[in-house]
Amino acid sequence: MNLVHMKITKAVHIEKEELNDDHYSSNPETPLRVDAFELEDDIKVELISRKFKDIMEILGLDLSDDSLKDTPNRVAKMYVKEIFSGLNPLNKPAVALFENKYKYDEMILEKNITFYSNCEHHFVPIIGKAHVAYISNGKVIGLSKLNRIVDYFARRPQVQERLTVQIANELKSILGTEDVAIVLDAKHLCVSMRGVKDEASSTVTAHYSGKFKEEGVKNEFLAYIKD
Repeated sequence: MNLVHMKITKAVHIEKEELNDDHYSSNPETPLRVDAFELEDDIKVELISRKFKDIMEILGLDLSDDSLKDTPNRVAKMYVKEIFSGLNPLNKPAVALFENKYKYDEMILEKNITFYSNCEHHFVPIIGKAHVAYISNGKVIGLSKLNRIVDYFARRPQVQERLTVQIANELKSILGTEDVAIVLDAKHLCVSMRGVKDEASSTVTAHYSGKFKEEGVKNEFLAYIKD
């Protein structure tokens, strides 16, 4: 292989790598196999622990070391029970609705909801804030449930665009209204700790529907969430 051909091959490889880093998502549903929940969680933990042990050994780590010997099991439990627990529909938060007895007809906003997710392309953290608003259609939801809904959909391998739509769709379904607004502002560690290594940037995604598409209502919402 001559020098020119080597340079062209390297350029093509870099271009493909950069394209693969882009966070495109056209499907609002998390891509899951039909048999995703046939295994019990404890079995998943056991299997993941074995696989992660293999990864650590391939990396050259000494698993006889006191600090490392239990890491495969810790990681497996963390994956199944914690950071990817939102994959299991059994963990979906139960939501009760209440009558809007005060006839409150302005927006209800819960802002600065901290969420932690993981990029599905590199399995490294996404850390951000969610701002969630709706206008009651006769029913209201407990404020803490908004946090729980955000957390549930965040706790899975994600793309931020999909996460935004999933939260919005869930709220519209629960509340029976299209009057919903979502803004997510997050830092992606796949951008800051690898690749381009940009520590300053963040990604903002938004969803506006119903009355929030009206300029005045949208601007009011944006004014509220402005720092």
